[in-house]
Amino acid sequence: MKQQLTRYPLFWLGACICLMPFINSPVALILGFSLATLGLVPADISVAAITKKLLSTAIIGLGFGIQLDVAIAASKAGLGLIVASIVVTLAMGWLLTRWLKIDSKTGHLIASGTAICGGSAIAAVSPAIGANSHQTSLALATVFILNSAALFLFPSVGHLLDMTQHEFGVWAAIAIHDTSSVVGAAGAYGDEALKTATTLKLARALWIIPLAFLSALMFRGKEKKLAVPMFIVFYGMAMLTAHWLPQFSELYQGIFALSKRVLVVCLFMIGAGITVQKLRAAGFKPLLLGVLLWLVIGLGSLLAILLGAA
Repeated sequence: MKQQLTRYPLFWLGACICLMPFINSPVALILGFSLATLGLVPADISVAAITKKLLSTAIIGLGFGIQLDVAIAASKAGLGLIVASIVVTLAMGWLLTRWLKIDSKTGHLIASGTAICGGSAIAAVSPAIGANSHQTSLALATVFILNSAALFLFPSVGHLLDMTQHEFGVWAAIAIHDTSSVVGAAGAYGDEALKTATTLKLARALWIIPLAFLSALMFRGKEKKLAVPMFIVFYGMAMLTAHWLPQFSELYQGIFALSKRVLVVCLFMIGAGITVQKLRAAGFKPLLLGVLLWLVIGLGSLLAILLGAA
């Protein structure tokens, strides 16, 4: 390891920099990709194996930041729209993946990220279905490209349609992938929109657990025994611990904040596994799948909201 630190100082420096609060997920992914393009990523250690362990750890830590009672209350309030959007997105993802002839695991990861909460859902589902680093990288890259567009596009559309603060908050929580982008777009629209979007997005995070189990069942292959993704069990235990022992809330928030930074480091390492050659080999189809699913969930939820279903 000491030799690795000496031979690839920029790579390890980049990983450390991603622990800093001024580095967000898209920047970390781009930084890792840039180093990979320049040939500055260690070739004789398994970056993918390290990333897999870090992802599982980060997901468990994020569970401490979920306010279970608030999330359950928000789920009940918007249960119909939440369930409908998840089911429709996953079903359309399966159909479009077959139609576009995309690798099934890559397609499922993109659909999962679109259906629930972007990078966090992809990070949780990836080890559950045994996805490799390339499949995970393509899904994350697709989601983050669309996240970046959402930050600018959604507030403009909201003002154009004269949406109320509540309507926009619900729409942002349903149709934008990552929580960070949901907060950014809703915050730009107004305080009430931000509160609504954050609460509802929190509720959607609960659905990572059944999605991971369902995904593991779908992709278990010929094995008769279902491999339970244990980190999801610990994720649920983390939520319950934070709910039952609220007196340690400051500790939980510290773990949650650290886990978010670890997740950013993971995205840096995932980016380090993306190369121009891999992107060329994958073609434009993964991005097309992401765009089509985004249009389905974005336009569908917008129509439901404007018609008064939410």
